[in-house]
Order: sequence, then structure tokens, then C-alpha cells
Amino acid sequence: MRVLAVVPARGGSAGVPLKNLAPVGGTPLVARAVRACLQAELVDEVVVSTDHPGIAEAAERAGARVVERPAELSGATASSESAVLHALDALGEDPEVVVLVQCTSVFIDPADLSAAVRRVLDGEADAVFSGTPTHEFLWTPAGAGVNHDPASRPRRQDMEPQFRETGAFYVMRAAGFRERGHRFFGDVAVQAVPARHAVEVDTPEDLEIVRALAPFVDAPEPIDVDAVITDFDGVHTDDRAYVDSEGREMVLVSRSDGMGVSLLRRAGVKVLVMSTEHNPVVAARARKLGVPVLQGLADKRTVLRDWLAIENLDPARVAYVGNDVNDLGPMAEVGWPVAVPDAHPRVRAAARVVLTRAGGDGAVRELCDRVVAARPVLEEPAPAAPPRLRFRPVSIGDVPVGDGEPVYVIGEIGINHNGDLDIARRLIDVAADAGCQAVKFQKRTPAICVPEAQKGQIRQTPWGEMTYLEYKERTEFGADEYRQIAEYCDERGLHWFASPWDVPSVEFLEDMDVLTHKVASAGVADHQLLRALAATGKPIILSTGMSTLREIDEAVEILGTEKLIMMHATSTYPLPPEEANLRTITTLKERYGVPVGYSGHERGLQISLAAVTLGAVCVERHITLDRTMWGSDHAASLEPSGLEHLVRDIRIIEQAMGDGVKRVFPGEEAPKARLRRITV
Repeated sequence: MRVLAVVPARGGSAGVPLKNLAPVGGTPLVARAVRACLQAELVDEVVVSTDHPGIAEAAERAGARVVERPAELSGATASSESAVLHALDALGEDPEVVVLVQCTSVFIDPADLSAAVRRVLDGEADAVFSGTPTHEFLWTPAGAGVNHDPASRPRRQDMEPQFRETGAFYVMRAAGFRERGHRFFGDVAVQAVPARHAVEVDTPEDLEIVRALAPFVDAPEPIDVDAVITDFDGVHTDDRAYVDSEGREMVLVSRSDGMGVSLLRRAGVKVLVMSTEHNPVVAARARKLGVPVLQGLADKRTVLRDWLAIENLDPARVAYVGNDVNDLGPMAEVGWPVAVPDAHPRVRAAARVVLTRAGGDGAVRELCDRVVAARPVLEEPAPAAPPRLRFRPVSIGDVPVGDGEPVYVIGEIGINHNGDLDIARRLIDVAADAGCQAVKFQKRTPAICVPEAQKGQIRQTPWGEMTYLEYKERTEFGADEYRQIAEYCDERGLHWFASPWDVPSVEFLEDMDVLTHKVASAGVADHQLLRALAATGKPIILSTGMSTLREIDEAVEILGTEKLIMMHATSTYPLPPEEANLRTITTLKERYGVPVGYSGHERGLQISLAAVTLGAVCVERHITLDRTMWGSDHAASLEPSGLEHLVRDIRIIEQAMGDGVKRVFPGEEAPKARLRRITV
């Protein structure tokens, strides 16, 4: 061994209790010192001399050997030299160079340390210490100049710099150190280090200073976490809002953030957006990124704790990115508090990492790249069972729907609004609050759709006795209502579209500029309707209830497959489990080569959730404010709490499905070490 680094680290400290275990930038001081030594190219081994078991444990975790320091060398009057000499004797080592490294110097550049070692190895000096250049004038308490004549004050530019000893490291020829018992002997030289690296920790105030400086001084490093949680305003955006003449907000985001989030998801890192405000802009951006969002949070810290518990995440392996004081609570809960560069000063001081890119200018992408850099490269899976069928997604607006994408959840309002625009708005709120991506209505021209034999039949309705045709006309929305629906869905960050039941309804919806059209199961054999829909050139969602494969073949022949999403459905209301036939999802994928979802009419959630595990790329369920309301579809609909649970459980299933690559996960390592029995 040519070069041995010794880090004395007592448990006692007069200024800061257990100072050497105090974290700075998320890492204890002793571990920071060990890390700097291990990263120095010319240091062969690192030893920590300590009398404290906690410090010993931290040192070993950081990669150092530990020498137990005797009590007589651990008091406040014991010198650092005595600890280094004891370590040399205890190890029985005879290195050419010994390095004394002090934990209290927080910012040690491994390159500076190696440069000092090189000067001793090359014979330039017998001892080299770290010092920072200074032009300070020093005075005695009596008012006398120490390094200057007060009567003749030279200009700074006329002065040769002097060097202030930083205390970070002392590199010594080992034989000379043993002989003299002191760190300064023979030819002594100074290794200049920048002032930003020359801060020592002796008092609680010093500790506050280095914690504030750490995000700016520490070199960027990979961030090894299992989840990334972000604030929205000021992190995904530049914290400004643009308001048009109609009061609609727009924000500036970075396209590069989207790719970063996609890389995180592919690497198996969970992502969540949290926002104090309830804003459709937040929902729209989260939908675009394909990540869950929690909005309108009065207490982000409590919500974060609950989410971490639900996801079974170790807070120490979670990053939270914030920019303002309401982020301090959640930042304190995680192992990697992160701030954007223009964050509030208190937030920057609390951060373990301060990013270099501002919110809206790639801050999220910068963090994502550092997280992905810490992920291990996965082994290629061995050939196994045939892969699950995967087909190119179909884009609905700005959202891709297909394999490998988040399940597109549609809350079908249908005719459950009972012709009441207020009920429709309340149901839109239900879908948005639950986390759906879209709501769907049904659009008819009653004079065309109602069979002649039924038009004159008398019905008892909440609005009194009327013919069936009058009832259907009474509950149908017109252009004014749908314009208000479109505007409200935009405010809530939702897509909206409808199932047209006749050609005039297709033309009506085209005038409304919907993003897509849905073919109800009743329309599969209406070729005139299908041709009108195909002519729009828009994505088509085709429900397949009460249809034979031959009927579906004929429909697909008209619609084509380029922009087609198919929905497995059974048109029994409510649907009994024995008629669900969920394996048809795979049958439709194999036969038509398109993404396939599920449109359910069952009571409860189990069948819809099972459809997701079988590969359904979207799920549509009827929704209602109350299943006892008047109307034919309410009984087979989900109430608000049921819809909320459905979306929550779909997102959990998405995470649980994984990628099919068999590996040992981090959470298995400890049980494996404890329980695995290997025999030959």
C-alpha cells in the first residue's frame, strides 16, 4: 500500500453534538470524508478512527475500514496526530504516504486531494496541506496589525496572497510523520483549494451554512430513488400563467420533461404530481405525461405520507421536487428533497439537490436523467412464454391509447344526465375528481332512432305522462348544451365525445369538433352510420356487445384498423359475471391487431379490474350520482366513490403488472440474505 487515508472521527464534540454524524446534503460528515478519499485516484485505502459505534457503522457503510479508538485518545485534548499514529500501529501498515482527513471540512474535492498526494510521492514536499488564498488583514485584540503595517495599507492587487489553512487534509510522508509525530515537518507546501471548499464546521451556525451551500457546491451525482414526486407550478412550469380574453389559463412547460418522465416510467420509477391548487391545466399536463395527479391539497405532507404508505415506499428512497414554502413539509419527509434554482431561499436551504434548470425549462428532465443514471442496466430476459400482444397506440387528442400506455378511463355519462345540464356538470366533476381521462355521452336524433311502433307509446316520467318520442326529445341535449359541456370539460381537463346513433348525429358531433367517435354496440351493424364515421378520418372506438365475429368483421372492413380501438362488451344490464367472457379481449387483439379495451355494465369493480390485467387498454363505465335515480342505465352505473376506487385500483394494477423480466428486487435482498439456504 502506497497511500493510506486516516479520518479521525470522535463521538464527542464541544460545539455540535455527534457532529460527525450530522447530515449535509443528505450524507453524514464522516461518510462525506470517506467518499472524498475513495474518489481520490491516488488513495489506496481509507480508515476511520472512532470511539463511537454509530460513526463506525456509517463509516463502514461508506466503504471505509474502522479502527476502534481507545478512550485515552478520544478526549477533547487528544490530538489528531495521535489518532493517525494509533491507526498505523493498529493496522500494522507501513504506507509510503499517510493522509490525515478531517470530517469537519465538508467540501473536499478528490482531485485536490490527489494533487497533494502526487506532490509528496514525487518528492516535491514532505508535507502538503490544504489552504485557500486570502488577502485578509489580521489584527490582534490590542489593535496591532498581524500581517500588515496599519500605517501602510497596500492595495489588494499589489499584495502576494497568503494562505489560510482549511483543515481539510494533510498529506505526509509516513516515515517522517512517525519520526516527528507531527503533521508539519521537512519541506512543507500548500495545496490551494477554492474558497467555496474551505468552510469548516465547528458550531451549529457553521452547520446551517454548509447545509445551505451543499446543493450549490456538491458535484451532481446520480439520484438513486424508487419514486419521484413533483410540485406543479414552478417545477413543471415557470410559475407564470397566461390568461386569455375568456379567462382560460395556459402555462409554459418543457417538452423535454415528457421524455424524461417516460424514461422514469420505463425504468420502473413511480411518478406523482402533487398540487395545492385544483386546476384543469394540472390535470391536462399529468394526463399528457401519463402520471397520476393529486390536486387541491391543503396539507401536502400528510397526503404524501399516506401515498408512501399505500405504495409501500421507503421515504429515504423518494425524491420530492419543490419551489415554495408549502413544499417544505413534504421535502422533510423524503430522503432526496430537491429544489429548482429559483426556489424560495428556505426551500433551497432544505434541499439535498438544487437543479440547474429552472421550472418550465427542463428542471423535471434534469432530475429524471439523474434518476435514470442511477438505475442498473437490466439483464435481457431469457426466451420464455410468447409475449403479450402489443399494438401501436391510437392517439385521442394528445393522449396515446394502447399497450404500454396508462389505461384510458372513460366515465360514460350517456343519458344519465336525464336532460339536465346541471346533472351533466356534476357528473363531469365526478369523472375529473376520480382521475378519468374522458367522459362520453350519447347523441341521437329521436325521430330517426325511435322505432315507429314505440313513438306513440305513453310513458310515465319525472316530468309527467308523455309519449316515448316526447320523452326521448326531452332528454336530448342540443348544440347550446354541448357547447357548455365542451367548455366545462376543458376547464376540468377532460376529453369529451359521444356515441352517435345516426348520421345526422355524426354531423352534429363533427360540428362540435370532438376528438373521437364511439360506436355503441347497437350500431355495429349500421353500415350507413359506420361509413359516415369512417369519412370523418378521426379515431373510432368500436364497442362489440351483442355482435358476432362476422358482424364485427364487416364493421372493421368499413372502419379500417389504422385509427381503431375496439371495446370488448357484453350488452346485458346489469352484467352477470358468467357472461363477462373477458378472454375475448385476447381474441379480438389476435383477430384484428388493434388495441382492445373493455366497456362494462356490471355491478362492482372486479370484472373491470380483471379486464385491465388481461390487457384492456381503456375502460369505460357508466357513472351516476345515485343508482336509485330515474332512468334505464343508473342501476348498472358506478356512483362517485366506486368510480374513484376503480381509477385508483387500475393505477395500482398498472404498476403491479411490471415488464415480465424476472429479477431480484431491492426489497428482496434483505430476506434473501436472511432466509435463502443454498445446498450443493
